Amino acid sequence: MFMEESNLCECEVPIKVIGDIHAQYQDMNRLFDLVGRVPEERFIFLGDYVDRGPQGVEVIILLFALKLRYRDRIYLLRGNHETPAVNKIYGFYNECVMKYGAGMWWDFQWCFNRIPLAGLISKKVLCMHGGLSPELNHLDVIRNIPRPCEPLDRGLLIDLTWSDPTNKGDGPFSHVSGISYMFGKGVVQQACQMLGIDLIIRAHQVVQDGYEMMAGRRLITVFSAPNYCGQFTNAAAIVCLDEDMQVRQTFKRSASVVSLCVIPVQTNTTDSTAFLL
Repeated sequence: MFMEESNLCECEVPIKVIGDIHAQYQDMNRLFDLVGRVPEERFIFLGDYVDRGPQGVEVIILLFALKLRYRDRIYLLRGNHETPAVNKIYGFYNECVMKYGAGMWWDFQWCFNRIPLAGLISKKVLCMHGGLSPELNHLDVIRNIPRPCEPLDRGLLIDLTWSDPTNKGDGPFSHVSGISYMFGKGVVQQACQMLGIDLIIRAHQVVQDGYEMMAGRRLITVFSAPNYCGQFTNAAAIVCLDEDMQVRQTFKRSASVVSLCVIPVQTNTTDSTAFLL
């Protein structure tokens, strides 16, 4: 199923972009209740389906079943937790062993190694779990990554699933914590020009409002697991791309409160500005 798609899976607007779920199955279903379900709506998920929460098995089985049934209505990307070195430590292994046995965990790893690493929406919006890489100088670099693959200790595979943006300066890529890079808004703007894209949407980081923008609204971080791990008070968000390629809506949920934000992409207002209705 996944091997029939490019490592840079291409999809079209209108589409809804969902960030980290982290085994919060009930919350994922509430998000579907807010914005619609497959196949009526088209979705792309940015990875981190498992770990941290209690129902990673249920999350991934539902998403795989939807993918099998409606292949052109739902697209799944790989996150940094869709790798055995990570999800053996942060909860998914123990969950699988408790529910079905270790063999099921290995079966999931076989699938994870085949999930695409990035998505391209209508040729203009690049999606991934983590972020940019100094090795990403052309979109074909992603397309040419062989699968099945297991991320190594560095390189493009790690960067696509681990790197993070920073608002501290405009400088080039800088290493942090020995895993991947941090990159500033100058790198974002340069990458958009070099790759011929207008917007980057990524996940990977908890953000209080469920979404955060930087680099003149050329990059959006979206996080879709509300009250993450029961230790945060963050909202969840979904980025909705309409047919005219504008980011129209982000639905947020914090506890039982739902608010609607209209977020114009092409504007001269500051990165932190949104219009609450």
